[in-house]
Amino acid sequence: MGRKKTPSFVTEFPLLITSDSEKELVARFEAGRQLYNAALGEAIARVELVRNSDPYQEAKKIKIKTDDDKKHRNELFTTARKQSRYSDFELQAFAVITANNSKWIAEKLDSNTIQKIATRAFKASEKVLFGRARKVRFKTFNAFHSLEGKTNKQGIMFKGGSDCKIVWCGLELPIIFPEKWNDVLEHGYRCPVKYCRIIWRELNGKRRWFVQLINEGEPYKYRQNTKSLSGLVGMDLNVSNVAVVGDNKAGLYPFAENVLTFEQEIKSLQRKMQRSQRSMNPENYESDFEKKVGRRIKRKKGKVKKGTRRWKNSSAYKKYARKKRELERRKAAYSKSQNRGLANKIIREVGNNIKAEKVSVRGWQKRYGKAISAKSPGFFQSELARKAESAGGQFTTFSTQKTALSQTHLDGTRIKKSLSERVHKDATGFEMQRDLFSAYLGRYVNDCDELQVTQVQSDWGRAEPLLMQAWREHKTASTKSSTESGCVITSSERDCIKRNQSSQIASVKGDKLETSGSGQPGLRVMPESPNL
Repeated sequence: MGRKKTPSFVTEFPLLITSDSEKELVARFEAGRQLYNAALGEAIARVELVRNSDPYQEAKKIKIKTDDDKKHRNELFTTARKQSRYSDFELQAFAVITANNSKWIAEKLDSNTIQKIATRAFKASEKVLFGRARKVRFKTFNAFHSLEGKTNKQGIMFKGGSDCKIVWCGLELPIIFPEKWNDVLEHGYRCPVKYCRIIWRELNGKRRWFVQLINEGEPYKYRQNTKSLSGLVGMDLNVSNVAVVGDNKAGLYPFAENVLTFEQEIKSLQRKMQRSQRSMNPENYESDFEKKVGRRIKRKKGKVKKGTRRWKNSSAYKKYARKKRELERRKAAYSKSQNRGLANKIIREVGNNIKAEKVSVRGWQKRYGKAISAKSPGFFQSELARKAESAGGQFTTFSTQKTALSQTHLDGTRIKKSLSERVHKDATGFEMQRDLFSAYLGRYVNDCDELQVTQVQSDWGRAEPLLMQAWREHKTASTKSSTESGCVITSSERDCIKRNQSSQIASVKGDKLETSGSGQPGLRVMPESPNL
């Protein structure tokens, strides 16, 4: 019988790190990275043994017609895994033996952390076995960002009291508390801690360390802006916006509104990085050539030679790369913050029982790569589903092939229209914004993915004013944004930027970017625990 699972949430605090403690943390993370790569390589080798085993090959030939066939097939899969010693427990044992044989890894990491690293590698390899991933990725140091324990009683431990700190095998890391103590952090501080996770992020080119307390219980959700509204909501997800229709409200909301894209700054840095890389590695590129474009002859740069692996990067290239990573991090952070706020707004004002089409965001990425990167509709949908379920509602999806809501009319007929037609001209004689009408129809799709046309027609008279108002508000917002030169920020923000600096990276001094939130402003070390 498996261990009983309890609800949990995460509370994050920054850590006060000295040069000595950072040096030790870097060494421990390097030990964890090498152990993870070793465990992952062993896990993939055992996955191949499972696939090549006779029970696995026999199980693949079985066609499931009855419950007995399914049971026999699962038994064969289990036998194949046992014969190849492919399990979480077996991989943990391998990781412990590997760490003890290397000696220095066992000195840097405790047994709980070693076992958790093995579990992490096992879960990554399982995705390949089950067909949810094509391959695994071995970690470089810059891609290995976290280490965690299994319990708060040994290994990485959180110690409260007069001096809150993280204790890990002789290493003590004080916690930094914000000047303004809020109810969310106080709730996380009070709740029991299951285990701790130490992570690092690169902010303004500097490594910053944080601790995440995995608390037991429900997260704090009694603030005014987190109270949800019960009600059925139809949703239509698009690349750059989402249409929602509830019982008493409808809306067409854009993703990541007023977010700085840093497009020109990133392009400028990419050109500088490319010039630096070509000058430092001329042998890795093919020779330049001339190409006739119309009546003119243009000189083209040579492409990268196939099979090239060794690259020499100058200090200037590394500096430009740090600036580019910082701008991309800020863009992603702003986008996530805005999309989380939009999810809260929908649950708070429209409803928490959401029905949506089962769309493939991965398919959108192939066609709208940059738009998906800037707007993150997949992240918004996952956050909305998580928040709806946390608020006591549910998030259900239905098939787009069976329903085809964008082609369906009020009387149930289907007429195809191109993707560029954003106005739905219904067969019954009215016009409506395409996404809003699809969201309205989504409210009446039953569990069998069938549209209840009779109920759609009976409720249309009450819902039409809501949809018309949402459409007018969307037109007003679009007109207002178009008058601002198509920029993604408001006019007041643009004027503020122009007064302060001509470019968003013009205030660079040395290797530092002067940005809001850099260096963790407004934080202080509290010698005593907060007044709880």
